[in-house]
Amino acid sequence: MKKYYTRACNFFYGSNSKKLVKKRLSLPLCGDGSISFDQIEIFSRENNKINSKIINIKNIYKLPLEEKKKISKDLKKITSKRKLLRKNNHMIMGILNMTPDSFSDGGKFNSFQKAFQRIKEMKKAGAEIIDIGGESTRPGSQIISEKKELNRVKKIISEFKKKFPKTKLSIDTRKSLVMEFSMRNKVDIINDVSCFKFDPKSFSLIKNKDLWKIIHHMQGTPQTMQINPSYNHVLLDIYDFFETEIKKFSECKNKNKIILDPGIGFGKNLKHNLMILNKISIFHSLGFPILIGTSRKKFINQISGEYDTKERIGGTLSSIIFSFSQGIRIFRVHNVAEVKQGLLIFESILNK
Repeated sequence: MKKYYTRACNFFYGSNSKKLVKKRLSLPLCGDGSISFDQIEIFSRENNKINSKIINIKNIYKLPLEEKKKISKDLKKITSKRKLLRKNNHMIMGILNMTPDSFSDGGKFNSFQKAFQRIKEMKKAGAEIIDIGGESTRPGSQIISEKKELNRVKKIISEFKKKFPKTKLSIDTRKSLVMEFSMRNKVDIINDVSCFKFDPKSFSLIKNKDLWKIIHHMQGTPQTMQINPSYNHVLLDIYDFFETEIKKFSECKNKNKIILDPGIGFGKNLKHNLMILNKISIFHSLGFPILIGTSRKKFINQISGEYDTKERIGGTLSSIIFSFSQGIRIFRVHNVAEVKQGLLIFESILNK
C-alpha cells in the first residue's frame, strides 16, 4: 500500500508572511501567521520505493483522490496551533548534566552547589526549561544503577520548584524510579532517550500523567547506536516511528502533551543528521511541538574539521537558526546565552 508524507516548504516570514496568509496565498505554520508556506513536498513510499515531488498549495486540488485526502489531513495538522509554546516565540531548554562522563561537560556540575549555580545562570540567560540528567547517554556510555542515578539528581530535583517555581523542569532519564521521584517533585517534562522502552515500568507509569513526554528517536542503545547505523530512508523511518509511538498515547489521558525529538546523533551518521535537519519541517505534519538537540554534537566536528572548537557554538547556533527558519521552536542546548542572543537577532531580522 502506498503511503504519503507531507513536508511544508518555501517559507515566508514576518509582515510579508502575514500579508500572504491574509490574501490566502500561503498557509500559516503551526497557527503562526508570521511564518507561512506556499509549497509542499510530497513523499510517497511503496514497497521501499520512494518518490517525492514539490507542488504549490494552490494545485493540491489536482492530486488523485486518495493522495489529496491524506495531504489535506496533514495540512490541518501542519497549520494547527501548538500547545506549550507562546505565539511568535521559542523556548530554550538548558542542559544540566550531573554526571562525571557526559560527552561535553561531564564532571562540571555534579555537586548541588555547582548545579544550583548553573541553573541560575541558564535561567538568567534565557532558559525556560532546565533538563537535568544523572546518567550519560553519549555513544559508548555505560549503564548505571537506578539508585546511583537517583542519588546524583535527588537533591536538586527536590529543591528545584521551591527555588524556580516558574521554570519548567525536565528530567533526562530512562529509569522509572527516577521518573517517579521527579513526578513527586512536580516535574513538567519526562525526557527518555529510549522512548520509554529501556525500563518496562516507565510507560505505564507516565502514560496518564499530566506532564509532557518527549518521544525521542534512537536506533539501538547508547552502547551500540553509532556502530554502522542504517535506514531505508532516515526521514521517513523516523516519521513512521513517531506515528507508532504517538498511537500508543492515543487512548491515554493528556494524549496531546507530546514533544517530538528526532534524536540528532542518536544512531545516525553525518549523512543521516544532515538529511533530518535539511527536511526537519516534515515532522510538523504529525501535529506536535518539535525539539532539536544539536548542541556540541559530533556532526559539527565532522563538517568543520580543523576549524572545530571546544564548545562548537558556531555549528550549534547555525543548525539551530536553520531549524528555527523551518518552524522548530524548542532547542536543547549547553550555551544558553549565545543561543538566546542568536535567536533574538535572527527572529528580529525575519519579522521586519
